[in-house]
Amino acid sequence: MNRMPADKEEAIAVDAIIRGATEALLKEQRADGHWVYELEADATIPAEYVLLVHYLAEEPNLELERKIGVYLRRIQGEHGGWPLYHAGPLDVSATVKAYFALKMIGDDPDAPHMKRAREEILKRGGAAKANVFTRILLALYGQLSWNDVPTVPVELILLPRWFPIHLSKMSYWARTVIVPLLVLAALKPLAKNPRGIGVRELFLPHGKGASKRAPHQKWHWSVFFGALDWLLKRFEPLWPKGLRRRAIDECVRWTTERLNGEDGLGAIYPAMANSVLMFDLMGCPPTHPGRAIARKAVENLLVVKDDEAYCQPCVSPVWDTALVCHALMEVHDAKADAAVARGLEWLRPRQVLDVKGDWAEERTDVRPGGWAFQYNNAYYPDLDDTAVVVMALDRAKEGVAPKADYREAIARGREWVEGLQSRNGGWGAFDADNTYHYLNNIPFADHGALLDPPTEDVTGRCIGMLAQLGESATSRSMKDAIAYLERVQMKEGSWFGRWGVNYIYGTWSALAGLNAAGLDARTPMVRRAADWLIAIQNEDGGWGEDCNSYRLDYSGYERAPSTASQTAWALLGLMAAGEVDHPAVERGIRYLQRTQNADGLWSQEHYTGGGFPRVFYLRYHGYPRFFPLWAVARYRNLRAGNSRRVGYGL
Repeated sequence: MNRMPADKEEAIAVDAIIRGATEALLKEQRADGHWVYELEADATIPAEYVLLVHYLAEEPNLELERKIGVYLRRIQGEHGGWPLYHAGPLDVSATVKAYFALKMIGDDPDAPHMKRAREEILKRGGAAKANVFTRILLALYGQLSWNDVPTVPVELILLPRWFPIHLSKMSYWARTVIVPLLVLAALKPLAKNPRGIGVRELFLPHGKGASKRAPHQKWHWSVFFGALDWLLKRFEPLWPKGLRRRAIDECVRWTTERLNGEDGLGAIYPAMANSVLMFDLMGCPPTHPGRAIARKAVENLLVVKDDEAYCQPCVSPVWDTALVCHALMEVHDAKADAAVARGLEWLRPRQVLDVKGDWAEERTDVRPGGWAFQYNNAYYPDLDDTAVVVMALDRAKEGVAPKADYREAIARGREWVEGLQSRNGGWGAFDADNTYHYLNNIPFADHGALLDPPTEDVTGRCIGMLAQLGESATSRSMKDAIAYLERVQMKEGSWFGRWGVNYIYGTWSALAGLNAAGLDARTPMVRRAADWLIAIQNEDGGWGEDCNSYRLDYSGYERAPSTASQTAWALLGLMAAGEVDHPAVERGIRYLQRTQNADGLWSQEHYTGGGFPRVFYLRYHGYPRFFPLWAVARYRNLRAGNSRRVGYGL
């Protein structure tokens, strides 16, 4: 029998990968045209959900509690506690919350899994060593004194914008979480807790309190803010009652204005839950419109399966839909194109055109025009989603939706992105010039994620969007953005990835933007980045990176087992750098071919999404479904075409 030429064999194999993944994705499209996949965090969100129900003394859904218990026990680590990501080290705060929730559900404290968790917590100094948000939860349940929690006066809401500590100087997620929390901290309520469950056994008899300074905080700032916290605690009882009342009323007004319907305050769980607690504290019954809609928003985050359940931190339909559309546009198939057209029609009306959100505090003259991450979040659209959606709408003009008129949507999205470029040339996710780094030193900010400064990954995305729309690389905004990327590139050639793990993600994002801007593959920073990606390829042909690469010194990439999504990012990055013919790319494609499942998709338990570096990570269940298809289809297209250059900004 004559053997088929190797390149023909490869082409058939690649087409088979594409066909299987495409068919699977088309089946997952919702009836109205969008895609949405599970978004999983760690044990803290489902644990907090259980504790929220008992704080409010709601009638618990026993079957739901049982299923959440199954989930929490399943994700307990071999070390006895709960990690922040799959196979990660024990995290004291996550372990305290998971233990508390399981005890509330009815797990015996002397059961082996509970005993192991308790012993590990005590080894690490007890629950008093948990982070600020966990200590606040413990204080709300009467397990810890409010003196062990940093003081954040509710009067913060009344301060003028020029004051060094002001809500507008913080990130959107910090704002939405803090405002209702200010009311709780001022009035110091106690959970109803009808089962009377506590966790005093998690505290050492004579243990020290929480550390005064988080590892990222500078000692001189720590001394200053520590002294300020001491003064605030002493003077808080003397605060004028009228001023306090006015501040509380302003917090309630601010929160109510941004409730966001059934999508919730900020469309993120912690803010939603805090708004429910605030309304309860204000004496609002469960039927009160604000409280009822906020409570429904929390419920909408539940993922309930046959055997287990958990609560998501938020949902990602705009992000998922836009990225799936990009992947399917690489397929060049009539059914895929039709699905993309429906997806884009779902996306178009979700553009925020009539709400000037919190971002306008810094950019008052910019018109709205962005897209949010979730179904609705009008006060908080983001640059990343907006750039990805705009690039998809623009690309669709070539054939997917040639009759659709997306010109106005694209123009308004571009205008908004251009208007939110920061002074250093980069882009943050939600705000411009959110760079008040001293705020991460306040005691409340022990997570080190109070801000939303420009980052390499979002900047690469915005460069790609502008270049795809025809912006010259020599324009002022593009020159500033490219100079920003050149300035922040790591020595070995990688770029930091804020919203994906980590240097692989950031490097792909930057290379995609630089390619669209027309930088030659021989440009030094492009060459260094491509060489770095090639150098870190795993022996199996894939790429992987551990969440621990977000360690405090940001000293670089941390190798990990290959994953489908990180392999796809590396491949997309190399192809953007002109390396489609490099043997490393072929090995990466072979890895994706070997690891594709019978259903056409890929499995991945490892977390490759970024929440807050070092404290919160995300498992996007859609990432191993659409990114590998995107990479393989692009590989096929570039190899088959006359040009080896990627023609898009992403």
